[in-house]
Amino acid sequence: MSDTSVQALRGSYLMPPLSRATVGDAMHLGIISCDAETSLAEIARLMAIHHVHCIAVMAPSHGVDGGDLVWGLLTDLGLIRAGLRLGSDQSAARALANEPVMSIRPTMPLRQAAEKMLEHGVNHMIVIDPETRRPIGVLSTLDIVRVLAWGEG
Repeated sequence: MSDTSVQALRGSYLMPPLSRATVGDAMHLGIISCDAETSLAEIARLMAIHHVHCIAVMAPSHGVDGGDLVWGLLTDLGLIRAGLRLGSDQSAARALANEPVMSIRPTMPLRQAAEKMLEHGVNHMIVIDPETRRPIGVLSTLDIVRVLAWGEG
């Protein structure tokens, strides 16, 4: 039987330390989304196929430019909770999305974003383009953990 060990890695030239990192340094570009009428099973498939822990639930905007905006977030834990509670019921995303939607800009200091996540008890935040005010990505607690692990000074 072979002995497997994990080598400790020391930083990454691509990742600044938490003290200098911005949301843009850590976030995942793009969002995986569904409309408000998407079923529990379809949302589960989206999460499984894309290996993500949250799906943005989109709804029409009544603003000047129209289009869709993030209406709510559905996390994997929320989906599991709904699946256990509802069984095979095919409730729509509108009824399942329960994590508050918090948005931030990519230029925000990552430390400040982390404090905001802790303060509001959320694991995901939608990153908004400051000019278009459209979603451009997602910041998760795991993204912040990556910076803690590999950010170098």
